[in-house]
Amino acid sequence: ARTTTPTICPAESLGYCLAQLRGGAEPGLGRALLALRTRHIKQPGGIERFRARGGLGPLLGLLAGALRPRRTLDLALSILGNCCTEAGSRAQVRELGGIPSLVMILKSLGVESIYNRTARALGNLAIDVANLRAIHDAGAVPPLVQVLASSQDSECLQSVIRALRNLGATPAHRLALAQQGAVRAISERLAASPDDPALAAAAARALLELTKGCSRDCAEQLSLGGGVAPLVALAGHGKRAVREAAVAALSNLCLQGMLRPAVGNAGGVAVLVGELQRRHGAGAAGAVLQPLVRALCLLCREAMNRSRVREAGGLPLLLALLQDGRQRGCHARVVVAFLAFFYDQEALELLQAGGLVALLVGRLDKEAEGESEDERDAASFDFPPEGRRESGLSLLPSCRRSWLLSEGYITSPGDLSPQWSPDGSLSPTLELQDDPPGPGRLPAGLGSPTCLAPPSLDPALAAPEAPALLLLSRFSQAEDPSRSLVTGPVLRGLLAYVTGAPAPLPRCLRLLHRLTCNPVCLEAFVRCHAPSLLRAWLVLGVAPEEAAAVGHETPRSPGSGHRQGRRFKELGEALLCNLCVQAESAFGAGVLTHMLLSGAEADQVACAMALPLICRKKSLCRKLLLEHSGLRLLLAALTRGADPPFTFYAVDSLSLLLGAAAPLPAPPAPKRCRLAAPPPCPYERLAKAGGADLHFRLDAGAPVPASRQAACAGSDVLRAMLAGGFAEARQALVPIRGVAPAPFLVLTHFLHGCRGEPCPALGGPFPPGEGELAEQTLALAEQFLLPELQELVEAALCRQHLRPGAGPEQLYRLGERLGRGQLLRRCARYVLLGASEEPTSRAAALARILRVTGDPKGLAQELLEVAMETEWGYGTPAARSIRAVGTSH
Repeated sequence: ARTTTPTICPAESLGYCLAQLRGGAEPGLGRALLALRTRHIKQPGGIERFRARGGLGPLLGLLAGALRPRRTLDLALSILGNCCTEAGSRAQVRELGGIPSLVMILKSLGVESIYNRTARALGNLAIDVANLRAIHDAGAVPPLVQVLASSQDSECLQSVIRALRNLGATPAHRLALAQQGAVRAISERLAASPDDPALAAAAARALLELTKGCSRDCAEQLSLGGGVAPLVALAGHGKRAVREAAVAALSNLCLQGMLRPAVGNAGGVAVLVGELQRRHGAGAAGAVLQPLVRALCLLCREAMNRSRVREAGGLPLLLALLQDGRQRGCHARVVVAFLAFFYDQEALELLQAGGLVALLVGRLDKEAEGESEDERDAASFDFPPEGRRESGLSLLPSCRRSWLLSEGYITSPGDLSPQWSPDGSLSPTLELQDDPPGPGRLPAGLGSPTCLAPPSLDPALAAPEAPALLLLSRFSQAEDPSRSLVTGPVLRGLLAYVTGAPAPLPRCLRLLHRLTCNPVCLEAFVRCHAPSLLRAWLVLGVAPEEAAAVGHETPRSPGSGHRQGRRFKELGEALLCNLCVQAESAFGAGVLTHMLLSGAEADQVACAMALPLICRKKSLCRKLLLEHSGLRLLLAALTRGADPPFTFYAVDSLSLLLGAAAPLPAPPAPKRCRLAAPPPCPYERLAKAGGADLHFRLDAGAPVPASRQAACAGSDVLRAMLAGGFAEARQALVPIRGVAPAPFLVLTHFLHGCRGEPCPALGGPFPPGEGELAEQTLALAEQFLLPELQELVEAALCRQHLRPGAGPEQLYRLGERLGRGQLLRRCARYVLLGASEEPTSRAAALARILRVTGDPKGLAQELLEVAMETEWGYGTPAARSIRAVGTSH
């Protein structure tokens, strides 16, 4: 289809219209203005052509000249308003000085249609920031406010409200509008016209703009205008744009403490909670939720609003935000909001059940998000700073002042007479100590927890982790804090903060002391292996990640790794001492006995592992570990494939139990004279002197010379063979079948009197990697009934394998394969008593043995036997009974 341009007669052409506009003659002026508005301006590019041909100057002159008929002014203002939708026209109007003319029309004429079009033109001009100052300087705000207060025309009011909205594009101009009464006028108009949807939408959008960064003047004006309740009502509007504008405006109002009671009283808390739930459920980004989260957190600062937040489901919502990693930017603010519920026991129980403790501990090592601090006026209005002028409201105690505002008895600071002074007996402040009083111990003069100053107002909470620690401290003062605070993850988080923070706050240390001194927490501490964790991390300097790496990497050398420092060691010893005091009391002994006799298997094992660390009474410890089978349970769990940290903790506990925390140094080797030559090997001396009267012939290799007398004296088997009635007794070359040369050479040395150094065969014949030779030698010694040779071989193997840097697992595996119980026992003793002064080395040795053993139950029995042979358990009836039961099994 072809578009056709409407035909314009010569009398209505742009040139003719401009000529009439410059002439200003009334008969043709009206027709020209009508043609400009209905035809020329509405055409594509019409405004630019009108401006390019110099139409704005005559048009502004027409407005600034002599009085014109109303129709002429209406048309001219309409054309000007349309032209000001284009950026070039807005700049030219300012350059031509058209703004003062428009303001003058507002001040001099009283026709609503003129007001409507003038306000529309000013609103369009205000789109450019450069025009804002000119419009404000020209004094446009007071007449606009006057029109807003007096006009009854909805379209005119919408234009005025839009103009005021555009005039508040910067903080300075918003403050100027509030000081000149614009915010109050818009609020009053909104409250007076609830049935005009278009007007209400315009007012909501304007208040959204003018309440950005809500100043105190803006708050006072909006409160005096009664704009809070209408905004809450608009939050349920059918149109999304209106609803979102009202909700955003309410969020802005919460920046002012003096308005928050009114917001809560009007139902704004439920509105904000519902909107935040909806947006969070829809997966909105953090930047979208941030204003609502800030508003909800600020609402928690007043006592009356805190109860509303709790009743509206705001606490679970804030917990969900704290758990959401996408909302990380608001986490610090949410924690401070929770701090406002410091004395609300119901809220604290709800938060504790929702997992707040773990979230707080997880935040201890987080840096501050860099979120800007709230303005001074955003502080709790339960304890507001005094205003610039005294009034009767400022003389009220803080709790009563907040209650009057929240209940609607007063709506603004000026509602009370300055001469009225109530009883000021209630103290409005509370000095916050390191550990604030718990429920039931409120300071004198404060009859209700709702009157207490929120701890979030304390300047001592400047550190990023301080609010979280204060809440954790509050939870630790509960009657039974073990449910949430005394768990493995929480304790690891607290210790990570203590050992990792450059300057940990002392409140965390006091919290740990308080928990370890609480008898109710003893069972929880034992159940989560806390004694072993405290000893390992603080006293020994072994962090959980190092304990978890035991057996999977080279053990660290003594003194390597991170050094905890003396103060951490003292802290660990003090905490363990606290647990010892609890464990050795009558109550603690009953708890431990009950856990070991009636608890689940995991609790029994945890109790057995904790006893050597927290029970210094040997009688009680022996009774629980021996008579009640605690030691057997621990060893069975240890050899059942436990995780690496458990292996480390268990070995350390057993070593401490058996007195091997610091094993005695090995006796020095006897010194030998450097000049004296070592005596020769007896067998080599015999071979060199040619004194052999017998040769053994093996399956492979040269004959082995020997002495018949020495062979018969050394082995009953050889004596029966060589000195009895067998044919070998008459042979000088005796065949030996199925024997390898290397182990037989070791046996021959032994038969001729060699028992170690300087014999090369028995002094060190089993270097690492030659386990086959040792195995063959042991088998040959058993074949020829030479137990002493077996002991010598085992001793040589132990010297080479049971030492730092070697692998006891190879020796243990050899002992299992040959059924050598003595080798197994020596490996078990080495692990428990002599592996190293480093607990990680002992645990690593046991972890490697656990990986190669084919009989975990047998290993547990060997460890038990070693424990029974020590001075701690040997010789008692319980020990003998346990040994008997272990042997039978």
